[in-house]
Amino acid sequence: MNGCGNEGRVEIFYQGTWGTVCDDSFTVEDANVACRQMGYTSGTSYTFGGDGGGMPILVDDMQCSGNEASLLDCSALWGSHNCGHYEDAGVICS
Repeated sequence: MNGCGNEGRVEIFYQGTWGTVCDDSFTVEDANVACRQMGYTSGTSYTFGGDGGGMPILVDDMQCSGNEASLLDCSALWGSHNCGHYEDAGVICS
């Protein structure tokens, strides 16, 4: 997560590359998984936007059930997207 403290853009390491997650279909279930993965209890999703920090968009249409241990365990379009960085997903963890 790139931001301050418990809030920021969702970043993921996939196939040897760091990148961002598109907010298409990114819901509270996805935010909960992301936040638990970082040691928090739960999360809220929002559109972070921005320029992507120079990273590629790696994930679109993320669909977690909420019980996964990692975002990598969720269904998604991995390595494919129809997004711009203005749609980067963000989370607020608690």
